[in-house]
Amino acid sequence: MHKVRLSAAVEARLLDRGEGRLFRFERIDARRTAHIVIDLQNGFLAPGALLEIPEARDIIPNVNAISATVRENGALNVFIRFATSFTDVREWSTFYETFPNGAGAAHREAFAPGAMPWRLWPALDVVEPIDTIVDKRRFSAFVPGTCDLDGILRTRGIDTLIVTGTLTNCCCEATARDAMQRNYRVIVASDATAAMSDAEHNASLDSMRDVFADVRSTADIITLLEGGSV
Repeated sequence: MHKVRLSAAVEARLLDRGEGRLFRFERIDARRTAHIVIDLQNGFLAPGALLEIPEARDIIPNVNAISATVRENGALNVFIRFATSFTDVREWSTFYETFPNGAGAAHREAFAPGAMPWRLWPALDVVEPIDTIVDKRRFSAFVPGTCDLDGILRTRGIDTLIVTGTLTNCCCEATARDAMQRNYRVIVASDATAAMSDAEHNASLDSMRDVFADVRSTADIITLLEGGSV
């Protein structure tokens, strides 16, 4: 599990802006809340996987705890899978042609729908058909054309998002930033997201909480989902 050490300077700014309040959202309505679980797939969690994020395996119990509380309180779980297609080579060439170590082709094959790396990590608690599974084709789940997440949420009257998953500083942050700019209230779980290092994880959390989201622990999020205030 990452050692969460958030910036005192960012915290001071938040307290100053909020007139002594550290968090923007001290209560939530679970019925209008969705838990967005980002990319917890074999291709990121399996030992030796192409894009292995070892810390991501450690957050699964916290993600599952949030998911269970979501179901108990009338909120929605949405499990996001990163998926590729051969058309992405042309449409997103600036990424695939410059993929680290020239592994663009391997990346496309790994996350093609049906491939083992594309599948959700087996220890992840997914209950069908109660939970929703959505494939996305870009880092952010809100890039136009990448998936129908925004439509699913709008149809259900969702206005608050809880973000968990991996990578903190890539797909989680990209999704959180875009969600806030689409007028969602965003909460990011500090101990249910994972990156390649503590430094990257903490820097991303600070970046998000400065402008785009509240950053909360799993325990706080569960309290909020159960109708409490923290």
